[in-house]
Amino acid sequence: MKSPSKVPVTILTGFLGSGKTTLLNRILSEEHGKRIAVIENEYGEVGIDQALVINADEEIFEMSNGCICCTVRGDLIRVLGNLMKRRDKFDYILLETTGLADPGPVAQTFFMDDEIASEFSLDGIVTLVDAHHINQQLGRSQESTEQIAFADVILLNKTDLVKAEELDALETRLREMNRLARVHRCERANVAISTVLNLEAFNLDQVLAEHPTFLEPEYPFEWTGVYALTPGSYELSLDDGPDPTMSLVILERLDHNSAPLFIEEALQQGAEWCVRRYAEPASKISPGNIVPIDQHVELQLQISGQKSFAIEIDKQTSLALFAQHTAEEFNLRLGASDNAEVLPVLERTWVAQHEHDDEVGSVAIEVDGDVNPNKLNAWLGKLLREKGIDIFRMKGFLSIAGESERFVFQGVHMLFDGQADRPWGNEPRHNQLVFIGRNLDGNTMKREFEACLN
Repeated sequence: MKSPSKVPVTILTGFLGSGKTTLLNRILSEEHGKRIAVIENEYGEVGIDQALVINADEEIFEMSNGCICCTVRGDLIRVLGNLMKRRDKFDYILLETTGLADPGPVAQTFFMDDEIASEFSLDGIVTLVDAHHINQQLGRSQESTEQIAFADVILLNKTDLVKAEELDALETRLREMNRLARVHRCERANVAISTVLNLEAFNLDQVLAEHPTFLEPEYPFEWTGVYALTPGSYELSLDDGPDPTMSLVILERLDHNSAPLFIEEALQQGAEWCVRRYAEPASKISPGNIVPIDQHVELQLQISGQKSFAIEIDKQTSLALFAQHTAEEFNLRLGASDNAEVLPVLERTWVAQHEHDDEVGSVAIEVDGDVNPNKLNAWLGKLLREKGIDIFRMKGFLSIAGESERFVFQGVHMLFDGQADRPWGNEPRHNQLVFIGRNLDGNTMKREFEACLN
């Protein structure tokens, strides 16, 4: 049972186009007597879900940093902390993840961070499944498998698009993947609110029995080196590596005079602290400049050959370098003023980061003006014929010439659905579209869409 003093949180997940926004709108529009704060996580550089969520009294906090399950865990902690400053405004939280997120590390946040665990209670994980496309998605996406595996409740959505015998086979497959989850069939995410809220369903012991590595955290950095240093100037040198930049946080909080066991424990504590730093914007540092301590920085490595950065120390201390990549990948070295190399007294390679399919990306199109409907239909028809199989998700709103209301659309693969929305009124007429898929040519798509304008 959750503590009555804690705020219950439902994680709403599901692969791209499964119906999460539809369910969210349904929850926000029904009379359930709850004051709900919504946290939305977008994939890509343009946040659009908040524009698609209906107007409601609930608080909406949009996170647009990308995958909520790894590098922005600190961002989630920050948003939850900000929410607690407005604790009197809500009594429940809905956290909608991007369709490409593994919900496991998201759930970790509510158990691994002491401050968060004292204020929030994970009520359950609800996974929406697109009955029409899930078999195809399971064959091409590890994320969709993970979303089903961690679910407390599975909503088998869009059942009207699948024959009865196929639906029965699909439900059997889902139950084999997750024996403990409750499965509900639905169309357009039309389920009772009691199906997804106040579940008290997330059982940590049960999850650990099924997923023993659940509480092993994932970090936005891959390597840490701890250095015992005396006062002076030091040079951090790197060679060419796999990336033109290197994110880094240098932490000065470790006592190098302590026993190795204490250093190891302090290193773990420092890692959790650095998760928050990595969620902050990085300061770009060019070669030859001083790297600040206790800040998130991005070392600029575009210039070919050796890259050197300065570190200034004014007292005997220990520094821990939490680096985005391993030292070996860039031949990272730390040298003293006498050119002697300083070796780390302790090194750690962290659990590999959660990685997405490198071929999967997002294309965002934002442009003012009105769209010619005939040109738009021709372009969309051509796009879906040629790339529909690779378009996992599309959504957005359009300004159609001659229409007083904005047009909201959503789609999955070759399925497209849209409807008139609220009037434009005094709002500037503009268009915002987001496509998520595999091997999408963003420049071509933007150019072809702009050709649809009047």
